[in-house]
Amino acid sequence: MHSVLRNPMRGIALKVSSVVVFLAMQTFIKLAGPDIPPGQVTFCRSFFALFPIMAYLAYIGQLSAAFHTANPVGHLKRGTIGILSMAFGFYGLLHLPLPEAIALGYALPLVAVVFAAVFLGETVRIYRWSAVLVGIVGVAIVSWPKLTLLRDGGMEAEQALGALCVLLSAVLGGMAMIQVRRLVEEEKTATIVLYFSLTASVFSLASLPFGWLVLPWPSALYLVAAGFCGGVAQILLTESYRHADVSTIAPFEYTSILLGGIVGYFVFGDVPTVTMLIGTVIIVAAGIFIIYREHQLGIEQREARKATTPQA
Repeated sequence: MHSVLRNPMRGIALKVSSVVVFLAMQTFIKLAGPDIPPGQVTFCRSFFALFPIMAYLAYIGQLSAAFHTANPVGHLKRGTIGILSMAFGFYGLLHLPLPEAIALGYALPLVAVVFAAVFLGETVRIYRWSAVLVGIVGVAIVSWPKLTLLRDGGMEAEQALGALCVLLSAVLGGMAMIQVRRLVEEEKTATIVLYFSLTASVFSLASLPFGWLVLPWPSALYLVAAGFCGGVAQILLTESYRHADVSTIAPFEYTSILLGGIVGYFVFGDVPTVTMLIGTVIIVAAGIFIIYREHQLGIEQREARKATTPQA
């Protein structure tokens, strides 16, 4: 990785490919069935992701180096928080329409801005705070119709609990992102990716005594495919950052809402509601504005460094 921006179009293509494969992962998890314990889903997602990840690291000659870490405690923290985020997110995914689960998951970048200010001491100016508040309004619009069903029984209450779990997953995901930000200061990307899948596999396996199901073979195959897709998507995402700046490719994350709506309609019969569409537009607009501001601040900081660097 000798140059930062080798091929932006390739980076965009890899990013979109990762979105498609992550969506395939989510689709396989939903197809597996709504009654599977989140710990069992999380184990399959993490364990079977190891196979493409380790094959990829071996292919690029980084497998042995990836096992070397200077911060095992940091990986343990990241793994603990990440596994909880995944488990809550998968519960929500199994009990919500696919487009709504994706839309509520977009709360993660909003939470990350808040946590970066609180835990990392990053300066967050009025523009980004305003975008966060607007995004929270969008999240409320999407989630409120579900949350009002919490008092009802049956499937309605399960959907309300699913919405709460996705939002909790976003909060935990924001905490995991802060831990990753700390890890990247001293650890290689390959090490972070590998140790997360390893720790997630071990931790989720600990949920086995709490009631895993003996799955019919179609459900088992769906979960194996979900894990494999998760690993491939992580590789594609990592590779996308080798070819393009984060601010260039990050907005393409939001193609998942369009693709998710199509898959949700044709595979699961999910019809988006008006409130869901309005809330999603608000959340996406807020997220893209935050990305834009991050990009602008990056340019300003680079220009400031140039202005203060003595010239030879």
